Amino acid sequence: MIEKKVVVTAVEEWLKDNDYFLVDVVFADNDRIVVEIDHADGVWIEDCAELSRFLQDKLGEELGNYELEVGSAGIGQPFKVAQQYVNYIGKEVEVLALDGKKTQGILKSVDGDDFIVTVTEKQKLEGKKRPVMVDVDKAFNMQQVKYTKYLLNFK
Repeated sequence: MIEKKVVVTAVEEWLKDNDYFLVDVVFADNDRIVVEIDHADGVWIEDCAELSRFLQDKLGEELGNYELEVGSAGIGQPFKVAQQYVNYIGKEVEVLALDGKKTQGILKSVDGDDFIVTVTEKQKLEGKKRPVMVDVDKAFNMQQVKYTKYLLNFK
């Protein structure tokens, strides 16, 4: 039986010569190993196939009866690593806080595990009769949210 760290090490060896980054390695049901990678400009099927061949050559017999699946992290799926946050700066995201409150806005910045989302909300301003829409920055920590994901927008 192959260990996860062996697969991760092999994937990282392939990644060092590419602009991709590792999102996750999952040992799934039915003896499947799922490798998820990502790239700032998206993932190309040719690169997934190249990584798959590399892993099969590198790990050979160690893979045994496992089925190897290499693909992208999936657009619209919750972020798993900090680099995904960086890739989506300037894009609309949805954050689900631990208290169950959802926030939608533009991912403004990322600093370590902290990130800022700019949301537009109504506020009553002094001297104004009616509430006005203003941009407000909300700070979050990656470890203290249930998920953050890119919002597909077909406008």
